[in-house]
Amino acid sequence: MAYTISRVYPDDKRALAQVDALLEQEGIQRDGNLDYVAAMFDEDYRVIATGSCFGNTLRCFAVSREHQGEGLLNQIITHLIEFQQERGNFQLFLYTKINSAKFFGDLGFYEIARVDGTLVFMENRRGGFESYLKRLAKTKTEGKSAALVMNANPFTLGHQYLCETASAGCDSLHLFVVSEDASLVPFAVRKQLIKAGTAHLPNVILHDSGPYIISSATFPSYFLKDETKVIEGHARLDLEIFKKIAAALNISARYVGEEPTSQVTGLYNQIMAEELPKAGIECRVIPRKKIGGQVISASTVRKALQDGDWETFRRLVPETTAAWFESPEAVPVLERIRQANNVIHY
Repeated sequence: MAYTISRVYPDDKRALAQVDALLEQEGIQRDGNLDYVAAMFDEDYRVIATGSCFGNTLRCFAVSREHQGEGLLNQIITHLIEFQQERGNFQLFLYTKINSAKFFGDLGFYEIARVDGTLVFMENRRGGFESYLKRLAKTKTEGKSAALVMNANPFTLGHQYLCETASAGCDSLHLFVVSEDASLVPFAVRKQLIKAGTAHLPNVILHDSGPYIISSATFPSYFLKDETKVIEGHARLDLEIFKKIAAALNISARYVGEEPTSQVTGLYNQIMAEELPKAGIECRVIPRKKIGGQVISASTVRKALQDGDWETFRRLVPETTAAWFESPEAVPVLERIRQANNVIHY
């Protein structure tokens, strides 16, 4: 029997309803942030199998019960991998249910982490995560090591205060810069500003987070609006991976800034405070730095830049950040911030 696989567009309500029904049979809800949905259709244009993508991840798989055992999922996966390669994604990640992990293992995916016996996270590179851990392990030091994960969009006096507090509490501070380029301030600039703003702290070791810490693969909710349950699942997955990173670097504490405004980060911090101590990692929540009774936030800094309020901007950032934004190099980034619809987000 010849079946066809094609893309399902957002306005194809009929096909999407069938995709949803198939996923529901498997106890899966269609991810709200998919950027590609594929479906296999029978000769009567009924959806009999489906799979989807978001960024460099594959997810939301299901096959009609009447057609299981026909190798349809294999064909869906092949189609999605070809699509990903066409858009230049060769390192691929995959979410699946526990009972499907062996099937995907046979297709060349390797397990990175699993959450609460419900979800397995896999990648298509043998030893990809292990290689990442080995590279990190080369920076392992003696004494007490702590971690800090930072987006810094852009780097403020609040970020600097958090770095200084964490640095003072350990012998070595492993500072992971979120390298996903999903922020108004590009990754290369954010990293440059963090490096300049922490140059006075000799025990800071900078790392790119890569695809394994707060990325669109491990924690897409950080960059998107999701339901609480989805955010929680992503947070737990991200932390399971972090525990393995912490083990490679002998990290015994993770510092985080208190988060009174962002729902996503607030929930992440809450789950972190519950989960990390179970792995012997202390979770230190540091109260946010204030100026004039007001909490310093990157959102406020971006709003000041958007409004051309340089006085407020300079009051909230280190001299190193101010100098960069006042340089000719900053012009494209400033234009991007000025044209953004919403700068008050994480």
